Amino acid sequence: MSVHLSVVIPAYNEAQRITPTLRSVHAWLSTQPFSSEILVVDDGSRDETRAVVNTLAKEIPNLALIESNPNRGKGYVVRLGMLTARGQLRLFMDADNSTPISELPKLLARLENGGFDVAIGSRRAPGANQSIKPPWYRRAWSRIANRVVQAGLLEGIRDTQCGFKLFTAAAAETVFSRTRTAGWGFDLEVLALARKIGFGIAEVAVEWQDDRRTKINPIRDAIRITGEFLKIRRAFRRGEYDLPARPAPRLIAA
Repeated sequence: MSVHLSVVIPAYNEAQRITPTLRSVHAWLSTQPFSSEILVVDDGSRDETRAVVNTLAKEIPNLALIESNPNRGKGYVVRLGMLTARGQLRLFMDADNSTPISELPKLLARLENGGFDVAIGSRRAPGANQSIKPPWYRRAWSRIANRVVQAGLLEGIRDTQCGFKLFTAAAAETVFSRTRTAGWGFDLEVLALARKIGFGIAEVAVEWQDDRRTKINPIRDAIRITGEFLKIRRAFRRGEYDLPARPAPRLIAA
C-alpha cells in the first residue's frame, strides 16, 4: 500500500496525557504497511505540552509539533492540522486516546472498499463498545443534543462528536478550507459541509472509553455548542458558505 497517512492530534494543556497516546500511536503505525506522520497541534497550552512533544520527537521520527498561539479552540487547531497535513488520508483523534489508533482499520476499510470520502468513529452505531462510560448526566445531555442536531442539521448521523474522524485528502482540503467554527461544535460544521458538498460519510462503530480527566464542562460547553449549532444552521440556511459545484476526485492509491 503506497498511501501516506497523517494523524492530527489537537492538544491543549495535555502534558499529563499525551505521552502514552503518542507512544501508542507510533507503536501501532510502525507495524503498518503504509507511511505516516503524526502532527500534534498545540492550542496555546500553558503547561509543558510543547516541551513534552518536542522531547518525544527525538525518539519518534515521524512526529512534529505545530504551535498555535493564542488559544483559539479545538476547531481552529484541527483545521490547521488537517490543512497542514500532506497525507492522502488524514485522521484526527483526541489526545486522551479515548478511541485507540488500533480502531483505524475499521474506518480505512470504508474509504478503501466502500467508496466513502469520510469515515467517522461512532459510540452509538451498532457494535460500538464503551468500556468506560461517561457519567449519566453527560450521556443524557448527549442524547438530547444529538436528537436536536439530527432534526436540525445532520439527519441520520447518530454520533457527531466522537473525536476519531478520517478523511481523504480531497475531502479534508475541500471541507476544512471552508470551516469557520473554532470551538467544540466544529464537528457539526465539518460533517454538514461534507454532506452538503456531496462527500460520502460512513458512520463506523468503534471502541471508546471515557477519561474522567476530560476538559468538557457539561453546562458551559452545552451552552457553547448550542450557540455554535444555531450559528452553523443559520449560515447554511442563508447560503453563506462558498460551496464547490461538485466534490473533488478521490485520490487513494491501492
